[in-house]
Amino acid sequence: MEATEQRNAWRWIPSLYFGQGIPYVVVMTLATVMYKNTGFSNTDIALYTGWLYLPWVIKPLWSPLVEMFGTRRRWVVVLQFLLGTSMAMVALTTHLPAFFQASLAVLWLMAFSSATHDIAADGFYMLALRKQQQAAYVGVRSTFYRAATILGQGALVSLSGVLITRYGDAHTAWAIVFVALGALFLALFAWHALVLPRPAADQPPAAGHALYREFFDTFAAFFRKEGIAVILGFLLLFRLGEAQLLKMATPFLLDPRNVGGLGLSNTDYGFAYGTVGILALTAGGLLGGVTIARFGLKRCLWPMAFAVHVPDLVFVWLSTMMPSSLAVITGAIALEQFGYGFGFASYLMFMIMVSDGAHKTAHYAICTGFMALGMMAPQMASGWIQQQLGYQHFFIYACLATIPAFAVTALIKVDPAFGREG
Repeated sequence: MEATEQRNAWRWIPSLYFGQGIPYVVVMTLATVMYKNTGFSNTDIALYTGWLYLPWVIKPLWSPLVEMFGTRRRWVVVLQFLLGTSMAMVALTTHLPAFFQASLAVLWLMAFSSATHDIAADGFYMLALRKQQQAAYVGVRSTFYRAATILGQGALVSLSGVLITRYGDAHTAWAIVFVALGALFLALFAWHALVLPRPAADQPPAAGHALYREFFDTFAAFFRKEGIAVILGFLLLFRLGEAQLLKMATPFLLDPRNVGGLGLSNTDYGFAYGTVGILALTAGGLLGGVTIARFGLKRCLWPMAFAVHVPDLVFVWLSTMMPSSLAVITGAIALEQFGYGFGFASYLMFMIMVSDGAHKTAHYAICTGFMALGMMAPQMASGWIQQQLGYQHFFIYACLATIPAFAVTALIKVDPAFGREG
């Protein structure tokens, strides 16, 4: 029986988390590249795509609805159909006169569907697997989620570059990319409709009012935690500089040199930032997790805070020296992404520490909401700031904006044994 369960889990866990990663990278990265290719300003791109973070900020507020109405399996399958359809709909907007407004409306639908899919997929994962299996497959989840990021940020951006060269029209190129994405996601919908198991525990609760009361009690308990002001300050400010730099990294790499960018093609961007950069980010994250397990979060906190923020100087160097070698640019991006991945492990472990207790699942979801808010708010303003300062001065400003991160790091309290194995 156990061997059968293992085989069945391999049929759906990789594809489920691959599917979870695709719409997120579409909304967060592909939309930015598409709007840059089609001539929109950094101010508009940052402001309007920054708002697309909102569903991930507030998703803890409607997570009880996923539990109250229908099964998690049904939510997953229906939302994947909706996501595939919305990706195809983006393709239909690319030649409309109101392309920007129409595509953003569809991306909003995609963002809310994706955030809800995250809730349903993670809930289904916990219901369909025994606790030992949940731990065993956590690495599989992460690997295939990263694979989706590489596909979206790497291969699909590179494909768009090839198509732009072939057709001479960014709108046509991105229409083809989104048709392909829609077909891929509808195939995932059909696959999961067939292979997802039907666990007996995947049923809506009988007492909906009790669930809502418990939800609000759980929410209130989070804000009664000791040192909650410092906790929220850390969650919101730790990535203040990094969030703004991250949003402007893509326009900087793609913008022509006469306006201060590096002038990469979509193909070169897909390789340097979307493939090598993501692999470096993943490697850094893996090493960060191993390091915390060896030494504990308290000993790693300051080195990891520096690892996240000091490599931001790479973008100051790139915007000053303006190298033309793709190998040099790729190496610089890999260094910055590796440092970010390594140091960000401390932020994730901090959220686990804060969430520990009777309501750990719900409290971790609340932490991720504040994490998303800490990205959304700074990113929305980053395009306007960059256009006022230019790329070089903007990246200097982004490095200075990391100072609050060090201030809140100095304030948090961590048990010396937390996170250390053995």
